[in-house]
Amino acid sequence: MFRGARTFCVVVGACAAALCAPSTRAIGVDFGGEQVSQEARRVAQWIVASGDNHGLTFAIVDKKDARLFVFEPGGRVIGATPALLGLAPGDHSLPGVGEKDPDLLKPFERTTPAGRFESEPGRNHTGEAIVWFDYDAALAIHRLRPGRTHAARTKRLASPTAAERRASLGCVVVPAPFYDSVVRPTLGRGRGVVYVLPETRPVHEVFGNERVARQF
Repeated sequence: MFRGARTFCVVVGACAAALCAPSTRAIGVDFGGEQVSQEARRVAQWIVASGDNHGLTFAIVDKKDARLFVFEPGGRVIGATPALLGLAPGDHSLPGVGEKDPDLLKPFERTTPAGRFESEPGRNHTGEAIVWFDYDAALAIHRLRPGRTHAARTKRLASPTAAERRASLGCVVVPAPFYDSVVRPTLGRGRGVVYVLPETRPVHEVFGNERVARQF
């Protein structure tokens, strides 16, 4: 949770029509056979169709399914994995949560906020390579770390039940091999965009806009 490099968060304005209507045409998104929710598929189509990622590698965090998808700029999935996400449901971080000692965070403070985040690689206070996606809240994508909780968290990552994977302080925690083979060579090498899907708000309220609405 401690920070070490700067990044920025941008949440796009609402529009009721943008992502509610089903897509009527293929837009070049290739999930490579991965199982994906309808919401994640629509958001990926919107990203590619609108160019919202500005030619950068992007990722989608599907909180309802507790999964992370990493894409090439053109929309081909590079890899997907179950992920540990914030223990508490909710689409916002509480003010000042990034300044707190992680060990002192109350359960209800451990959320993974929804939105569009400009990510960048960095290091935490121990020097571990991570990918910041919400610097102000001290949140990053990082590998599952060794330690006293490693066995329990490994079991949670392997669970077929998404609710079992709600166990982090708010960061997106992935298996170490996935981080090393997928995240580090992509988001870990330069700026990217991370889209975290909401779980308590409609998707179109988080990502919609009039320009996108005309494409669907």
